[in-house]
Amino acid sequence: MKKTSSLFSILLFIILPLYSLAQSPVISGKVVDEKGQPLPGATVAVKGTAKGTVTNNAGIFTLKDVPANAPLLITFQGYENATVDIHGQSNITVTLKADISKLGDVVVVGYGTQRKAASTGSIASVKGADITQTPVTNVAQGLAARVPGVQITQNNAAPGGNISVRIRGTNSINGSSEPLYIIDGIQISNSGGVGDVSPLSTINPNDIESVEILKDASSTAIYGARGANGVVLITTKRGKSGATRVQLDMYRGIQNITKTLSMLNAAQFAQLENDIYNSPIYADPASLGKGTDWQDVIYRQANVQNFQAAVSGGSDKTQFSLSGNYFDQEGIIISSDFKRYSLRTTLDHTISQHFKVGTSLLTSYTINNNIPTGISSIDGPLVTQSIVGATLGAPPTLVPYKEDGSEYPFADQFNGRYREVANPVGLAQITNRNTIRRTLANVYGEAKIVSGLTYRASFNVDVGNTLNDYYSPIYILGKAEVNANSGTASKGNVNTTNWLHESVLTYNRDFGAHNIKFTGVYAIQSNLYNDNVINANGFPNDATTNEAVQLAVNRTVSSYRSKESLNSYMGRINYGYANKYFLDVTARYDGASKFGENHKWGFFPAVAGAWRIIEEPFLKDSRLFSDLKLRVSYGRTGNAGAISPYQSLALESSGSNYQFNHIYTVGISPSGIPNADLRWEKSTQANIGIDIGLFEDRLGITADIYNKKTKDLLFVKNLPLSSGYTSMTGNFASIRNKGIELAANARLLTGKFKWNLNANVSVNRNELLSLEGGVHEYVLSPYSVLRVGQPLGIFKTYVFNGIYQTGETVLPGSGSRTGGVKVADLNKDGQITGDDQTITGNANPSFIFGLSSNFSYGNFDLSFFISGVQGNKVFNLSRYTFENGLGGRNVLEGMANRWSATNPSNEYASGYQGGRLPVSDRFVEDGSYIRMKNITLGYKLPHIKHITSARIYISSNNLFTITDYTGYDPEVNSFGGSNTQIGVDNLVYPMARSFLVGLQVGL
Repeated sequence: MKKTSSLFSILLFIILPLYSLAQSPVISGKVVDEKGQPLPGATVAVKGTAKGTVTNNAGIFTLKDVPANAPLLITFQGYENATVDIHGQSNITVTLKADISKLGDVVVVGYGTQRKAASTGSIASVKGADITQTPVTNVAQGLAARVPGVQITQNNAAPGGNISVRIRGTNSINGSSEPLYIIDGIQISNSGGVGDVSPLSTINPNDIESVEILKDASSTAIYGARGANGVVLITTKRGKSGATRVQLDMYRGIQNITKTLSMLNAAQFAQLENDIYNSPIYADPASLGKGTDWQDVIYRQANVQNFQAAVSGGSDKTQFSLSGNYFDQEGIIISSDFKRYSLRTTLDHTISQHFKVGTSLLTSYTINNNIPTGISSIDGPLVTQSIVGATLGAPPTLVPYKEDGSEYPFADQFNGRYREVANPVGLAQITNRNTIRRTLANVYGEAKIVSGLTYRASFNVDVGNTLNDYYSPIYILGKAEVNANSGTASKGNVNTTNWLHESVLTYNRDFGAHNIKFTGVYAIQSNLYNDNVINANGFPNDATTNEAVQLAVNRTVSSYRSKESLNSYMGRINYGYANKYFLDVTARYDGASKFGENHKWGFFPAVAGAWRIIEEPFLKDSRLFSDLKLRVSYGRTGNAGAISPYQSLALESSGSNYQFNHIYTVGISPSGIPNADLRWEKSTQANIGIDIGLFEDRLGITADIYNKKTKDLLFVKNLPLSSGYTSMTGNFASIRNKGIELAANARLLTGKFKWNLNANVSVNRNELLSLEGGVHEYVLSPYSVLRVGQPLGIFKTYVFNGIYQTGETVLPGSGSRTGGVKVADLNKDGQITGDDQTITGNANPSFIFGLSSNFSYGNFDLSFFISGVQGNKVFNLSRYTFENGLGGRNVLEGMANRWSATNPSNEYASGYQGGRLPVSDRFVEDGSYIRMKNITLGYKLPHIKHITSARIYISSNNLFTITDYTGYDPEVNSFGGSNTQIGVDNLVYPMARSFLVGLQVGL
């Protein structure tokens, strides 16, 4: 009996644990913050396994088949991880503590991170969620007006169109003033060209975790030769340990043009034609009515859609993420569109407590069907080469299509009278397509050598291929225009390979109240470029377009290849004492292959300090201040992107062709003067800033004052023809930018109804300090100049003084007559000369600002975002064209009120004036505006089985704009990223207003 009892006990000892495992309990519970508020989306996992789940909108979770007494690991971004032992419980409540280092108190800096409290530089941080609050094609669009000191201009609103970014003003003349972009360590640049596809458009904005903008010399000097224009650090999303998460995001919407321009209708146009030519070209103008509204023909309601799926997760040792994106945007102009397919993956693996490796790979495929908009020349070409200009200039007495629906060339209408204006429908048939394949790859290895000492090696590559397809078909030409050279094609391949290796050694150690961190970097970088282009014309028909250029009568080919290298050494010391006093010292030594033999290397040092006054005893217990820090920095950075390779060398080029022994020979001749002293553009900047937190951080204020001087500006100087050369590149100028930046954020309401408000304003003053050789003024165009003592981007024109009335004396040199434009004789010498031109406008704004607000109550959320620019001028070059009654093309509706003997208008010249109008301040307009950039209303759906979270929203972009500008849109620049030709409107692609419906689902 005793033996039986003992055997039974042994069996129970074995069976009960097995039974308990077989009946593993269901654990449920709730995850809340320190105030008891639920935390939706928190990860609850069985520690050491892949088993887990996430909390729903109420912070509640259910986890099945949990082994008895297995500990749970609870994680949530912005909070400290928590490990909970179950101890037989089936329902638990877990409170997570806020992790200050994860709640915005850590910022990404060059080659690492830094506690925000310890930062000494001027760094602005934007969350990825804020960037994608407004559906954007690229990340820079999402930064517009969100960060003080950063001006973003949409040069071309075409799908995938380029933008210009200026951090603390324009810093160069001939070189680039675009910032350096660094995506997970991979460095990329943007040209800002108005006709280019922005390289940032090849990157899915939804993959971005955060963006840091480095503005002062202390924060940018770590990038030395590439930091003069500021640095934008983009950190993408990576996998996190815990349960696998699936996120689906999608939206669809429609777009419409925000504004159309009023042009003469058919009856008004016909009367103008009769007046100009003093002939009854149209027998009965009044009978023609409105005629064709060409803007209605060319502009359309366009669709836009975006789909994204992302999966992420991992264990304590290995984390992964995978995302795919499809973006499709039709343009509001017929035949234009942009498509992007992208795939991104990351993998991080901890081999042991001493070694870690990882990689990220982003590959994208984009197709941009572009159409010709915006040109730089004055007058005529605008209506033959630009679809927007041709739309406005098209005679409303003509029609776009034949009866069979095909395009109707103007040369075949009205006896060919209007062949000098292009049918815009025909221009839309021109193939102008860019197909871009791009891959950004990063591989890193990290080793913890000893306590506090880490070595990280990374290898980055950016590989791109662009195929440019162009074909102008024969069928868009009139019958009389077709000849042996009709049909124009080109095909070009551009290949780029930019690779970068960086070795980073970091030592971080605390010595009591002292903290020292040293960062040492060795980097080597190489940029390779090559292109091959074939141009052809004279095709037998349009059957093969540009896919068989061998069929063309005439063909030319060209190719180009370049290589540039940059080697760098950098050291940085961060010192902190008692979490109160901080000192950062940075030095970088860069060598660039493209500078002169005597100046290959440049040295870029910086020093910065910060004092956290809030830590002083007299403020430690303050009820008013929750944070107070003073920052000061001074340093020097360079601009290696100011010139293309080989400008310091003696150059030769083709083109000087000649006949030798009756044989046509391609000639080669000298084209560039060597300059061994060609050197870096160098920016020296001082910055003073203060960070203030009030009322337990319910109100935060950041203010900065800066003064930046850039010298040794690279400038292309014209040479006398006697030299045998046309120009020379050298360091011939200097410039200054100084300004004030102010940003504030407030948590106005924090209860059930939450209200957050963010605002910023920036003031920058730009001044050209000198030009080489004591030159005071340099003419750039008929309406703009460089002038010492003035900012870049000023307009110099005549002053409009009305219309010459009957009996009034016409001043010599005015090129006018009675009924023509009168300009002011400023020097009172009785004649009109170039001396009567004066500075009439400045394209730089007095200030720029942004305002955003977020409201939430229950499951509802509402946000809006306003951007604005004040005090800038825009030269409306297109208005100059379309107020000029030359005949043969349409003009603005105001010309219906033109001068005549019976209508002595003092604003619009007569219809029989002839000739070009004088370039005057009449076309220099106020470009100030306030824009409702985005407004979004969202609703979180109640809990749905198997769905962690779900939100639907409606959104509108560019809902309205308040402005006095008479053109399509005041946010414009026909010269793209030019530093000197700023604020010129010659009819680039117009802005669109969009209405979207979206869905976000977490699984």
